[in-house]
Amino acid sequence: MKRKIIRIDEEKCTGCGQCIPDCPEGALQLIDGKARLVSDLFCDGLGACLGTCPEGAISVIEREAEPYNEKTVMENIARQGEPVIRAHLEHLISHGEKDLYNLAIEYLDENHIDIPRHSIKGCFPASARSGQHPFARCPGSLARSIARDRPTGDQRAPVERGSELRQWPIQLKLLNPAAPYFENADLLISADCVPFAYAGFHQELLRDKILIIFCPKLDTDIDGYIAKLADIFSHHATHSITVAHMEVPCCGGVEYVVDRALEQSGKQIPVREVTITIDGQIAETSR
Repeated sequence: MKRKIIRIDEEKCTGCGQCIPDCPEGALQLIDGKARLVSDLFCDGLGACLGTCPEGAISVIEREAEPYNEKTVMENIARQGEPVIRAHLEHLISHGEKDLYNLAIEYLDENHIDIPRHSIKGCFPASARSGQHPFARCPGSLARSIARDRPTGDQRAPVERGSELRQWPIQLKLLNPAAPYFENADLLISADCVPFAYAGFHQELLRDKILIIFCPKLDTDIDGYIAKLADIFSHHATHSITVAHMEVPCCGGVEYVVDRALEQSGKQIPVREVTITIDGQIAETSR
C-alpha cells in the first residue's frame, strides 16, 4: 500500500542518535554510524523524529510500504516499560491518531498491562483504565471551551488600538521574496492561529515588524516554504526574527521551517521564540 513514511538522507545523517529516543515504536536504529529505518511495519509516518534531527536529514515521504500495525508495535513497546509506553501514547495523542490510540489501549487491556497516566502540554490527561478515559487529542483538533470571567453587567468600552500591520500580503505562500519591505526588517514569523489566541499580538509582537504567517500542520508545501524563507534571508539584511507559535506539538513546525531556512541561507540571524498557550497567554520565550 502507498502511505506516508519517513526517509533518511544518509549524506546528511551524522549518526548523532538524537532521533532514536523520539521513535518509541522502534522503527529507527543506529547501524554503521547512521540512523536507519529498520522496519516499515513499525514506522507510523507521523514524523516525531523530524524536529530532533539537527541536520534536517529526516523527511516524510509517500511511497509503497508495508501497512503500519499498531498492535505489533505495542508488543515491542510494552517490553520496554512504562516510560516508553507513555511516550508512545502521547505521540499518538499529539497527532490526533484516535484509532491508533484506541488500538494501543486495547492491546494494553488485553494483556493486563497498566496504562500509565499520560498527557501533553495543553491536553487532557487519560485516566487509569481504557473504559474510563476519553481520547485526548492535540488541542489543534480537540474541541474545547475557554471560560472568560466577566463581571455581571460589564459595560466597559472596548479599548481602541490601531493595527500594527506594515505590509500585504502576509501569508508565506503569497509573499514575494524580492519585496522591498524585507530589507533591513525585523521579521515576525507566526503560526496563523497565534493572532486569534493572543490578545496582545499587534501591540506586543507585531509592532515595527514585517509579518509572515503559515500553518505547519495544514499547509502542504513545507519544502517550498523553507526555500522561500531561505530566499528572503539570503537576499535581504534581516535584523532579527521572532518565531511565534501555539503550545500544541504540531505548531512547533514553525520553528523547524525557520531553522531549516536559516541553514539553507547560511545566515546567522538572532531568533526569539514565543510560545502561546491555548487560553491566550505567553507561556515562554526562549533563544
